[in-house]
Amino acid sequence: MRENVTSPWVLLLFLMLLLFIANLATGSVSIPPAEILSILVTGSHDNPAWTEIVLNFRLTKALTCILAGSALALAGLQMQTLFRNPLAGPDVLGLSAGASLAVAILFMAPAATLGIAEHLPPLVVSVAATAGSLTVFLIMILVARRLPDPASLLIVGLMVGALAASVVSVLQYISKAEHLQVFVIWTMGSLGGLNWNELLILALALVVGSALAFSAIKPLNAWLLGERYALSLGINTRRTRLIAILSASVLTGAVTAFCGPIAFVGLAVPHLTRLLIRTHNHKALIPAVALGGAALMLFCDIVAQLPGSTYILPINALTALIGAPVVIWIILQNKSIRI
Repeated sequence: MRENVTSPWVLLLFLMLLLFIANLATGSVSIPPAEILSILVTGSHDNPAWTEIVLNFRLTKALTCILAGSALALAGLQMQTLFRNPLAGPDVLGLSAGASLAVAILFMAPAATLGIAEHLPPLVVSVAATAGSLTVFLIMILVARRLPDPASLLIVGLMVGALAASVVSVLQYISKAEHLQVFVIWTMGSLGGLNWNELLILALALVVGSALAFSAIKPLNAWLLGERYALSLGINTRRTRLIAILSASVLTGAVTAFCGPIAFVGLAVPHLTRLLIRTHNHKALIPAVALGGAALMLFCDIVAQLPGSTYILPINALTALIGAPVVIWIILQNKSIRI
């Protein structure tokens, strides 16, 4: 019998659009929803400050939420399928750890004591994070070609992440307080610092990563029953593994480079989505998980803005604070959690 996933999929789309509108209307400056709509349609307003706030801050931030949430959730889905591990997430390959190490070197290495660490432009930080993610990605690709067992690849990824984290800890111990503060703020994640050119790059990464994921729908569906079953169907498991790693790397690396290491979204969203979309078919799961990730990130950003206040909480704290209790509740209700 064919599974009906249309209604939940439409519900996720409606939820994302509703949260997108709410995100645009939330901020320290009160702007009537009708005026926000007018600015979006016409691109201008009698109040130039409102135009600047809506078009160059709120809109870019809301779009960043959608792109980053979708990318992390999609990367998490592929990693959970590839390793057949419900606790696998986008950072399981060590990409986020590699990006953090590169940024830590940039901020806290002895060369950073020249006094420029606090004034580095965001683009330089993004390039450093990209270089760190790319380095780990190349290492993991070489390892994947030599290790046919996904479990061994998972262990190597965790060890690479642990190695990078240990070096970061050493740098934190020997760095100056002001440099350490800049790095810690970066690790908390940020969704409000992207311009339109950076948004375009992030969108391109999502398109490339999604295209790779869609190209591997059939192999990923077969992989759910085990690598041997996939081999019996004539699927090239080595090629599938490389496609999944490449897709997750592109998605995770781009988000980490521009937004910092954002945790939990990629781990939790696939499980939350499966509760609504009662299917294991990746043809339905991929777009549903992308919508779910976007919705969760928009919701976390709304809460992080503390309506009525000028303070903005770190997004990393909100993703775990909101999502972790939900996953714990799901596990308690369902007694188990599976991919």
